[in-house]
Amino acid sequence: MLGWAILFLVIAIIAAALGFGGAAGMAATAAQIAFVVFLILFVVSLIFGRKAPTV
Repeated sequence: MLGWAILFLVIAIIAAALGFGGAAGMAATAAQIAFVVFLILFVVSLIFGRKAPTV
């Protein structure tokens, strides 16, 4: 998920440099959404992913 956020961020930077403002805005929004989803899943996995070892 973090990889997708970085990819969309790079696409947004390149599109903005080439003057495609609409495409850059959409890619930046997609990057923000992907990053937020990554953060939520990361926190959830930190909380619920660790289980006590069973003997």
